[in-house]
Amino acid sequence: MNINKNKINEVYKLGKKVFPICRSITGKGTVETLKEFKKFYKNLNIRKIKSGSKVFDWKVPPEWNIEDAFVIDKNNQKIIDFKKNNLHIVNYSVPLKKKLNTVELLKNLYTNIFRPNAIPYVTSYYKKNWGFCVTEKFKQEIKKKYKKDDIFKVVINSSLNSNGNLAYGEIFIPGKSKKEILISSYVCHPSMANNELSGPMISLLIADYFKKIKNRYSLRIILIPETIGSIAYISKNLKKLKKNFLAGYNLSCVGDDRNYSYIPSKYKNALCDRVIYKICKKLKINFKEYSFLERGSDERQYNSPGIDLPVGCVMRTKFGEFPEYHTSDDNFDLVTKKGLRDSLKLILECISYLMESKFPVSTTKCEPFLSKRNLYPTIGNRQNNFTDNQELSHFLQYADGQNNLEDISKLINLSYKKTFKISDVLKKNKLIRFI
Repeated sequence: MNINKNKINEVYKLGKKVFPICRSITGKGTVETLKEFKKFYKNLNIRKIKSGSKVFDWKVPPEWNIEDAFVIDKNNQKIIDFKKNNLHIVNYSVPLKKKLNTVELLKNLYTNIFRPNAIPYVTSYYKKNWGFCVTEKFKQEIKKKYKKDDIFKVVINSSLNSNGNLAYGEIFIPGKSKKEILISSYVCHPSMANNELSGPMISLLIADYFKKIKNRYSLRIILIPETIGSIAYISKNLKKLKKNFLAGYNLSCVGDDRNYSYIPSKYKNALCDRVIYKICKKLKINFKEYSFLERGSDERQYNSPGIDLPVGCVMRTKFGEFPEYHTSDDNFDLVTKKGLRDSLKLILECISYLMESKFPVSTTKCEPFLSKRNLYPTIGNRQNNFTDNQELSHFLQYADGQNNLEDISKLINLSYKKTFKISDVLKKNKLIRFI
């Protein structure tokens, strides 16, 4: 598979450019990031859903934007500054101007004791709150340097607009069939390279690769705020998704060059699962498989009851499992060009396999009347050899649009060559069609 090295370099440069933008589940930072992505792939559509919109059991929150945030000590020194690192603010902090003492300040400082030199990523999307994030080392320095009754000035210049929007990006590449392969990733985390930008970067490269090919199936790529974005998107597009869905993958943390990980769909037997197992075996990729009970990204929403879109989650090191996760250490020292290239190859191989596959679908409800088509004996006799007829019947049982010919040959214990011949007979008799 030919992967354009120049495109890898281009998207890597793009990732570094948008890295410092303060993204969230809503707001200008997310829109700005999507606009930069659109420069790479011009057919990316930026869409919006109104704040306050009811989406299943959730409601799209007010649009959050922030201009500045800082803490000034008694010596008029700015000791915490959002403009130096946007992870310093608890994401979705409410506007605030306040004076408080050291004890009160410390209560609103968040750290990661396991990464004492890193700034953690902390959010409070659905409950009004505020806070600052600093290294554990810096928090201990505050305790030593200041007295308990020393006064600090805290300013958070943010806004929450109930008339705002949630923005997301969507790419659609039509194929010969309306059946779709879905690729989903998220764009909502500020200043994190692997947990945030690697998925969209790979997604853009996927779109760039398949836009030049005459594809059998359509390809839909969505870049959404995690959780609320997928819930909102599904809420607005469920009928279309269910009608056209063929297979799908959620991409998360795919930029490091450590081991691969995979969370299968809910029952671990969907088309997406079978394909990735096959491709990993072909490419000799060892991966750690997690239970669906260990899910944590948007595969949760697609596999939910009533949605029932079997989507698997592809990762390098699983979210929450690598030490830099949700901290300022998740940067472009962690995400490498090699990591992106290798992840891209795996996903392209999976999508290409799906694109090349033909999926037979039975055209009748229940078993078809084979006798009137001279495909079954008209005289019932236990001495007759019904083997060929049973093979036709076995094939039809698995012609449900979820199995290609290779899958069916394994399921009914026949050679691929004989399975292909059966498909030809059934097609001529209009008992199957290929999606």
